[in-house]
Amino acid sequence: MHRRVVHLVVTIALVAIAACSGGGGNDNTSSTSITRESSTTNTTAGVTSSTAGATTTTVPARPDLAAAKITLTQITNKLDSPVAFATRPGDNRFYVVEQRGDIVIVDGSRVLPRKVLSVNVSHDNEQGLLGLVFSSDGKKLYVDYTDPAGDTHVDEYTMNGDVADTSTKRQLLFVDQPYPNHNGGEVTFGPDGMLYITFGDGGSAGDPQNRAQNLGTLLGKILRIDPTPSGSAPYTIPPDNPFVGRAGARPEIWMYGLRNPWRFSFDRANRDVWIGDVGQGDWEEIDYTPLANAAGSNWGWSLREGTHSFKGAPPPGAREPIFELSHADGNCSVTGGYAYRGSKIAALRGAYVFADFCRGEILGLVQQNGRRVDERALGARTSAVTTFGEGTDGELYVLSRNGFLYRIDPA
Repeated sequence: MHRRVVHLVVTIALVAIAACSGGGGNDNTSSTSITRESSTTNTTAGVTSSTAGATTTTVPARPDLAAAKITLTQITNKLDSPVAFATRPGDNRFYVVEQRGDIVIVDGSRVLPRKVLSVNVSHDNEQGLLGLVFSSDGKKLYVDYTDPAGDTHVDEYTMNGDVADTSTKRQLLFVDQPYPNHNGGEVTFGPDGMLYITFGDGGSAGDPQNRAQNLGTLLGKILRIDPTPSGSAPYTIPPDNPFVGRAGARPEIWMYGLRNPWRFSFDRANRDVWIGDVGQGDWEEIDYTPLANAAGSNWGWSLREGTHSFKGAPPPGAREPIFELSHADGNCSVTGGYAYRGSKIAALRGAYVFADFCRGEILGLVQQNGRRVDERALGARTSAVTTFGEGTDGELYVLSRNGFLYRIDPA
């Protein structure tokens, strides 16, 4: 994938992240981390629930990672290099992207033989079919992939039952990729109904053309668009995007200064934004911001890797990661996850769950007022974590490049 991306090799998802790193947490020791200053006041809220018979259970106002021990329950081991996971409204099955270009359905423990969609893709380490998401009514499917020439497409399909109707294919975006790595690949709908799309910095190593800081290119960015056509354009630019009307800037851009965001998610409870951004050779990072402060954020790459100088001083106003992992600890490529909002593990509720591709340890992170207040291994691991998934009930899933899909359960 990148220099170390070697181990990421097909974890394209990570791959993407791996753009030049690639990894996961490995033992029960906490990974090297940092905290950042923040003027935001967003805390993880606790809840109190009552059950029949006047028994009351109080969930801590803040997640208790010391008590949040987990285990991984295998759902299936029949997937082929899975790199993305989605649910569809009104459907209790799981939709999984296989990097080679197929979307499959996992029904119970079975991988159904009929493909939802097969796409002709490129097959370098960080290329392939990388992301999918359904519209809020489940009628449309959006995918992100690299074509045989290595360039990125974001396409829309209308669903016909369980399969995408290929005759309805509509291209939203085409982006030329100068190198085969750092392709991003996330597509997700935000709480505002807009479609968010991640792009890495275009690849190679060290962002040689400084694309991540260049607002004139979509590379090294997170985009925000309305997929509804506008005149002859295949999508609509939201008028409140931060760079609308700025000379020389692409109006689709929502955030910038990213190396290879893998993965990106919204907290379903409070809309907070979490990004796993794959590092160059020394540091992996987790970025966090409340949604209200997200638009226009500059995360500093490639002037900075994590909190450390890479090409020079950080750009004015650049945001710092809430957490970083050192390659000296065996990390290589961060795999971003989700804030846990399920009901099975009360002590974990509100914590951000993620991993590193190489170390494989499932990690939890707790923030309060924009600062990291706790981070630790949760007691479970698996090899080659490529992506996480979130069920409709808020429970979390882990996918491994080796073909496994697991559910995170209480130990």
